[in-house]
Amino acid sequence: MLYLLSGLSSEFSGLNVFRYLTFRAGGAVITALLVAFVFGPAIIRWLRSNQKDGQPIRPDGPQSHLVTKQGTPTMGGVMMLLGIAVATVLWADLSNNYVWIALFVTLSYGFIGFIDDYLKVTKRTVSGLKGRLKLLAEIGVAGLAVYWITATGTPALADKLAVPFFKEVLLDLGVFYLPFAVFVMVGAANSVNLTDGLDGLAIVPVMIAAGVFVIISYLIGNTVFANYLQVHYVPGAGELAVFCGAVVGAGLGFLWFNAPPAMVFMGDTGSLAMGGALSSVAVVTKHEIVLAIVGGLFVLETVSVIVQVASFKLTGKRVFRMAPLHHHYEEKGWAESTIVIRFWIIAFILAVAGLATLKLR
Repeated sequence: MLYLLSGLSSEFSGLNVFRYLTFRAGGAVITALLVAFVFGPAIIRWLRSNQKDGQPIRPDGPQSHLVTKQGTPTMGGVMMLLGIAVATVLWADLSNNYVWIALFVTLSYGFIGFIDDYLKVTKRTVSGLKGRLKLLAEIGVAGLAVYWITATGTPALADKLAVPFFKEVLLDLGVFYLPFAVFVMVGAANSVNLTDGLDGLAIVPVMIAAGVFVIISYLIGNTVFANYLQVHYVPGAGELAVFCGAVVGAGLGFLWFNAPPAMVFMGDTGSLAMGGALSSVAVVTKHEIVLAIVGGLFVLETVSVIVQVASFKLTGKRVFRMAPLHHHYEEKGWAESTIVIRFWIIAFILAVAGLATLKLR
């Protein structure tokens, strides 16, 4: 919305600053952060008044959670969605389709997660929305988004998959690109959801990944930088730097209330939305594989669950003491703060590795 002020720069030269993506991305960070700070306490009070017993705790999870997490409200992702929506609408160029696609995926996945959380807290059960229905809804949203992306983007790149470290390699997936991109979106959303199990554990890696994609989307959407780095130029993708900035700001605001001991959990409302936000940007910028590197922590958590289930079904034995992976270390006696901070370090290292793919070609 504020981008429109740049049209008056011929009369008021100072307004020319609204043309710059870097300025508007910074504005989005601060705006989303302030929205979370201002509305966060009221949202938490509202959640507490409507969730007298807080989020239902898994009886088969770590026993300490029955004491330390009991009574904490969920659905805190609402404050992040509010911050992202307000900041993006305020600072992004709203004529850019990619901005609306990213918002569509984020808010739609947030809505799916909200319904799931609502059923959990009202029925006092850890199983909310039926798994198949939830998955179908996620696939439906992702399918619409991918179709929209391919219709908006350059035809030469629409059904192609870029491969990191190889500047000229573009895999032509043809009709298989749509299911592949849908898998990326659905997989990312549920990977973040699996990671969200300890105070602050998921949101910091989300912010780190979003910060990386601020840089990636800015460079991919700039023909000069894209040519210099020998990456595939995606016209209009730069505007997603503003959206990613909003994700970072909203995440910072949420972390203020989610820092141990958490005043609120993001719930599926937040985790599904954050995974959807990151994956939608990755698909637009043709960095789907890089997302798996940058978000490698989420991948590790998901793989730990897959390995655990497969091992138990095939051999009757468990590889980990408990899955996802962070629960394994809880069962080994690691302090929650130790697990969280070490996982943050891993997320940072993987983010740097993912960012390095821009130059190592």
